[in-house]
Amino acid sequence: MQNIYLSLGSNLGNRFEHLQSAVNLIFDEVGHITKISTVYESPAMGFEGNDFLNCALCVQSRVSPSRIMKLLLDIERRLGRDRKKVTTYESRAIDIDILFIDDTRIDLKKLIVPHPEIENRRFVIQPMAEINAQFIHPVSNKNMIKLLAETSDKSPLKKLSKWLRNPRTDYDLSKFNYIAIEGNIGAGKTSLASEIAGEFNAKLILERFSDNPFLPKFYKNPKRYAFPLEMSFLADRYQQLLDDIAQFDLFKDCVVADYDANKSLIFAKITLTDEEYNLYKKLFHLMHKELARPDLYVYLYQNTERLLENIRNRGRDYEQEIEVSYLKQINNGYLEYVKTQPKEKVKIIDISERNFVEKRPDYLSILKEILE
Repeated sequence: MQNIYLSLGSNLGNRFEHLQSAVNLIFDEVGHITKISTVYESPAMGFEGNDFLNCALCVQSRVSPSRIMKLLLDIERRLGRDRKKVTTYESRAIDIDILFIDDTRIDLKKLIVPHPEIENRRFVIQPMAEINAQFIHPVSNKNMIKLLAETSDKSPLKKLSKWLRNPRTDYDLSKFNYIAIEGNIGAGKTSLASEIAGEFNAKLILERFSDNPFLPKFYKNPKRYAFPLEMSFLADRYQQLLDDIAQFDLFKDCVVADYDANKSLIFAKITLTDEEYNLYKKLFHLMHKELARPDLYVYLYQNTERLLENIRNRGRDYEQEIEVSYLKQINNGYLEYVKTQPKEKVKIIDISERNFVEKRPDYLSILKEILE
């Protein structure tokens, strides 16, 4: 996840509405917005024109710099600007510039980062200093406060009392204290849980499957290693949930986990013999009666073809021989469990046609379903 600092400006039409529209589209297409500066009014620089409204944003995103540039140019076009027809400075409904991408330096024909004119533009430095005063320019090695004091641009800036709205407020997960994201092998539950935790200041609990020594052995010899595998998962999941939920971080807004404790029963019913499962179930209920239950249980449904593709792509050797029949059994097990839960606490979300890791609109569509 990288921090992208953007400068927005407008001096045509309803300038404030143009800025707000750009903010909304940046949130929808690029990444989640962590900070928005005050809006400042400043005179046009380099040409005769109406005064500009300017602001700065900090956006967090995993999108590559070249892809970010494409998305921002498309947003400008959608809001009425066509850079191809412009050879000089002129009035525009919207102007979006990339100022910084963390401390990265990029020098390409169509993208230079940091923006080469930052130090000569007070209307850029002032809002940038507001959202991160101690950010150090990776070329000059000066922070924003020092750049502001030293800039040769003495243009007057007028601070507006009206603030731009962060679209993140439309996706308020604060009504949930504990969300469990579940799904089949390769459905993307860890990716979704991690994304939600990062965007909504949640404590993240991830299953520690990679530490389980029985897992690779189970896929090679299921009959022999099913019971020790399920017992080791039972103990580890119980201990992890007990510790992490009990030690809730006061600086986090909620808890998001990429599994639910009942996962143990779902998998055990598939992998164990009847005698083993009956014993396992007794132990499970003894251990888990004191664990907190999630306020919301989200099940990600993914079709089998996509599951197999995701499993291949993530490249864990011991998973490559997983059979389709096993994945279907797991899906059926989850759906049977979901039927026993209160409807208001369960969301089944079909993600078969969505790529929420690479396409932010798909990710936001999932959030909307969670909140409905």
